[in-house]
Formats: sequence, C-alpha cells, structure tokens
Amino acid sequence: MQHRADPPCRPPDPDRDGGFLCDAMLGRLARWLRAAGHDTLLAEGTETDRDLLARARAERRILLTRDRRFTQRQGAAGHVLLIEGGKIADQARDLKRRLGLDWLRAPFSRCMMDNARLRPATAAETAGRPDWVGAEGGGTRVLACPACGRSYWAGSHRRRMRQRLEAWNRDMPRSAPPQDQTGDVKG
Repeated sequence: MQHRADPPCRPPDPDRDGGFLCDAMLGRLARWLRAAGHDTLLAEGTETDRDLLARARAERRILLTRDRRFTQRQGAAGHVLLIEGGKIADQARDLKRRLGLDWLRAPFSRCMMDNARLRPATAAETAGRPDWVGAEGGGTRVLACPACGRSYWAGSHRRRMRQRLEAWNRDMPRSAPPQDQTGDVKG
C-alpha cells in the first residue's frame, strides 16, 4: 500500500494558517519572530513530542525545532522544520533562505512575551512613564499588550532591533526560491 507524502513546509499564510510553534529550545527565535510580527507560540517544555506535533497539525502551525527526531516522526513532513544553527542570526538566515520569511512583516505588532497583538495604550497605562513616552500631542506612541499589560514604545532598543530585522531581510533576496527541509529548492 502506498502512502501519500505530506507536502514540504511552506511559509505560513496569515489569512489561512496558524503561524509557528517553536519547541522549548527556540525561545529566543520565538521572540524575534514575534518582533517581526509573526504569530508564534512557544512550547512549554512539558509537552511530549507527539503532543507538540499534534498541536502543530491541529492549529495549522509549522513546528520549528532543533531536535532531529521530530523530522523522523510519522506525520511530520510539511509540519516540522528543522532549524540549523545555534546562533539567532544563523537561525534567522535559515528561515529566510528556506521559507522566504519576511522579517519585516509587521514589526513590533505583537507582545514579545506572550504573542498577543498589541493595541494603543490608554492614558492610564502610560501614567508614571517619562514625559516623552506617550505624551499627548508629540510623545512617542505607546502600545500595550492586552494579555500581560506590558507597554512598548519606540526607543533606541527598538531601533537596534529593527536594524537587525532589516539586516536579516537583506541577507537573501525575497525572490530566492524557497527550499524544503533538506535544503533542496522546491518546485
């Protein structure tokens, strides 16, 4: 009996798919994906491999992992992407090369801690901050996370983060063909 092969991983479509699910080893990558505006969940570390794969399939997410065993599990093809490299810049380039990932999709639109979409902060949420943060009329715009209450605004840290996202986007032209899990060009 023949089994139909699952398709290789493709970039998540924000209108159809659930985004990414990073295993517990990729917490830093998960935060950077969120900084770029990608819907990215981070596994708790207590879920079994089988549960993580089932969750990725059920939520239509691509499971990102550094654990080679995941790629060998039944049903993993098309749902699991083995991330190469231990450094965040190498991992970012790997995603850009293999998925054509846009590192400037919607920068700073998600909470880096819990993945919730940010919204404009209320006056009460900006109270107690320095005058230049969220000041009426000319201050820096402040965004807030509705889930955890963290506040975000443009400052030197965000400027440096954006420069890094821009660099990762430049590392490989968007017109480069996406590649599958083995590095072979699809299509």
